[in-house]
Amino acid sequence: MEIELTAMSPVSPQAVADSKAEDSGSQSSRQEFSLPPVDGGKSAWLFLAACWLVEALVWGFAFSFGVFQDYYSVNQPFAGSDSIAAIGTTTTGTMYIGTPVVVTLSRLYPRLARWFCIIGLSITSLAIALSSFCTTVPQLIITQGLVAGVGGCIAYSPCVLYIDEWFVKRKGMAYGIVWSAAGFGGGLLPLLVNAFLETFGFKTALRIWAGILFASASPLAYFIRPRLPYSATTHVKPFDVRYFTSRAFTLHLNVAATIGSVIMGSMTDKVQSTTCILISTIGATIGVLLIWGLSTSLSVLYVFCMVYGLFAGCWTSMWPAIMREVSNRGGEVADHEYFDPIMVFGWLCVGRGVGNVVSGPLSSSLMQGMPWKGQSISGYGSGYGSLIVFTGVSAFLGGSSFLWKQMNLL
Repeated sequence: MEIELTAMSPVSPQAVADSKAEDSGSQSSRQEFSLPPVDGGKSAWLFLAACWLVEALVWGFAFSFGVFQDYYSVNQPFAGSDSIAAIGTTTTGTMYIGTPVVVTLSRLYPRLARWFCIIGLSITSLAIALSSFCTTVPQLIITQGLVAGVGGCIAYSPCVLYIDEWFVKRKGMAYGIVWSAAGFGGGLLPLLVNAFLETFGFKTALRIWAGILFASASPLAYFIRPRLPYSATTHVKPFDVRYFTSRAFTLHLNVAATIGSVIMGSMTDKVQSTTCILISTIGATIGVLLIWGLSTSLSVLYVFCMVYGLFAGCWTSMWPAIMREVSNRGGEVADHEYFDPIMVFGWLCVGRGVGNVVSGPLSSSLMQGMPWKGQSISGYGSGYGSLIVFTGVSAFLGGSSFLWKQMNLL
């Protein structure tokens, strides 16, 4: 038997390098192929559902402060204080104004941002629990106002940060769904909080709510995660930083805002932002100046709550369209090619936060002395006339961007 031995030619180093590069490329392709689908799929919908629930719990509690204000105003040791309203405005103002800071940190430290939701929920729950030990209003402003606001801002910011990764063509719809949660929570949670306060008093009620918030929202943090690997999201997008306390009223207003947010959010995927702003402006202005201004009964005021909530409450759902248009115009600036849309969102939040902080003292000033009371018709003569006019005119001026667009000034 003859055995033929054939010499094997040596493998060149270049061939080895090419082989490794090919393997690396195939691994990269497999990694890209394994990413969860965008605009749908189980992971995307679980992410959206988790964001919705966190938003409902965090913002719902902030918007429930009217119930706490009623309780603090007539119960010791806080009764008679002139600063009670500052607790609620501090909470919402901090959550809005702190957004650019948290978003910036999330961009700089993406691996840490993955845990911002659970960190924020822990801070908020601890702040609410500590509020139960307060004996003065300034203490409540620090705990229930400032610290809880900081925690809430940290908790919900990842929801906004990662929507851009999970939803592209249906981004406006996704934002609308998430932001509708604030209206839903703001309508439902006041009823729950009021029941706790009447049954247990504020100390036990705050401790119960702190436990409910952490136990119900913390497991959801697992699903609020980025879709893209950290290596693919780091330094890809450079950013530029220029750019009535009645429970029934609250329920009607927030329910309408929930519906309006979903509808308007879906519209922003198909219609220009200025058109959406015009629709919101017309509805809000008519609601304030005609329905509220000419109201003579409680039933008409409920209609006003529904109309105003539907048109004005959906304002934040237009932000995705504004973010998209501002980002797309980044190329028009000589030194910059891109505006980070999430940073645009952050600065929109700053504007809303300033409004939240200023609105309390401003509305008190407008109603001081009950101007026009008995001197004008309907709601204008109720003592709220100056507030009605200011709110209506502000809503009308908010739609001026549509005119600027038509005049090629925007």
